Amino acid sequence: MRSSQLMTRAGTIAIPLLFLLLFWSVSAATAQSTTTTNSGDQPPERGHEWEVWTGAGGDPIGTPGVTLGNSVWNVGLRYGWVLTDPHGPGFLRGRFEYAVDVLPVVVVFQPGGRAYGFGLDPWIMKWNFEPHRRISPYIELGGGGLIATREIPVGAARLNFTPTGAIGVNLLRGKYHWSIDFRYFHISDAQITPFNPGTDTFGIRVGWGAFTHSH
Repeated sequence: MRSSQLMTRAGTIAIPLLFLLLFWSVSAATAQSTTTTNSGDQPPERGHEWEVWTGAGGDPIGTPGVTLGNSVWNVGLRYGWVLTDPHGPGFLRGRFEYAVDVLPVVVVFQPGGRAYGFGLDPWIMKWNFEPHRRISPYIELGGGGLIATREIPVGAARLNFTPTGAIGVNLLRGKYHWSIDFRYFHISDAQITPFNPGTDTFGIRVGWGAFTHSH
């Protein structure tokens, strides 16, 4: 079985499991809205986040013969700034975080051969919902750029833009945490070249890191 097909099948299995986890975590947050959380098991009101992560996804709805069945695997590092105290009503209450991702490893499996690249997402806007029972859901939007060893897809461009969005959960343990999310990752040169069908990937990302207080 080709590695791209394997990643697509893994994503198909993992996505429903992630939605079940998200539904359970939001339900727990609503049901436990009056529960006091250990201050050591939540993001700081003002502080920083660092994280190492890896993710993979496929493009099940792309252009047939060009991007359909493409898949992406990447590895990255994150540094974030938790900028606000908790705000918002009820289960929407949370903290705003601005973050930057560096992607030293990006591999795109596509017709015509693999593309290897380096990416940078210089703007990421993340909302960390208030944690309950060491679970903190989050949503985020971001974007940046990707430089690759070959065109993505073949016939397009080696330099592309990479808007992204995610919904996931932080699983907190003291200042450390695991994260898992369902993520949309787009690769496109924004019509710089006449031929640019774009690559839309949907997949899973898992990370490990820590929230630290400002000094």
